[in-house]
Amino acid sequence: MSGHSKWSTIKRKKGALDAKRGKIFTKIIKEIQVAARLGGGDDESNPRLRAAVLAAKAANMPNANIDRAIKKGTGEIESEAYEEVTYEAYGPGGVAILLETLTDNKNRTVSEIRHILTRHGGNLATSGSVAWMFEKKGLITLEKQTCGEDDLLNIVLEAGADDLSTEEDVYEISVDPTHFEKVKKALEAARLPIQSANLSMVPKNTVKVDEKTAPKIMTIMEALEDHDDVQNVYANFDIDDTLLQNLQGNA
Repeated sequence: MSGHSKWSTIKRKKGALDAKRGKIFTKIIKEIQVAARLGGGDDESNPRLRAAVLAAKAANMPNANIDRAIKKGTGEIESEAYEEVTYEAYGPGGVAILLETLTDNKNRTVSEIRHILTRHGGNLATSGSVAWMFEKKGLITLEKQTCGEDDLLNIVLEAGADDLSTEEDVYEISVDPTHFEKVKKALEAARLPIQSANLSMVPKNTVKVDEKTAPKIMTIMEALEDHDDVQNVYANFDIDDTLLQNLQGNA
């Protein structure tokens, strides 16, 4: 299982139990604002905004919050100006980490991220030293109960998807960004409810971490994810499933 898939699974489980809904809403609202600012407030013609709105609805965000965030992005309502900044880092065991942030103060953000990394055995890397280890992919998830695997496979492959994998209670579809919207529309046409759909950075290769390093990786990933300015964290680690279950059992 790839580092991305592993972390995706962990985050999905955490999300079902996470009571910090305010923090989740804050991250989604930032993304909606930036998406609306860059591509306009119509989600029909703005794929990034459409994906952000889908994430907001999946998190049960009220429509009023979504509309207000869009208006902030388009300038109808005054708001902070967020800037997209990507940071590259290394974690314990030489694990490569890529962070996507939205910030209104780059100096504050880089200082706080550096502090988190240093505190947990990681360090910031020079630009370009980590990014090449990842490739952009569209990732779409659906609950398994929505349809059979064979039927879903036929739909998504015909639309241009690269792969379909099963992950406990969900299907995960991997697709080249150029076919991302086509696959989403094929699923919508088949009336299959999408759980999540977003462009993600997937590791080309993974680093296997042992039982000594695994807890450190989990800790640093959770600390980075918890930062208000961090939108997404990607890493190329791989943890044995049995070890992961033990870690989660001891959490």
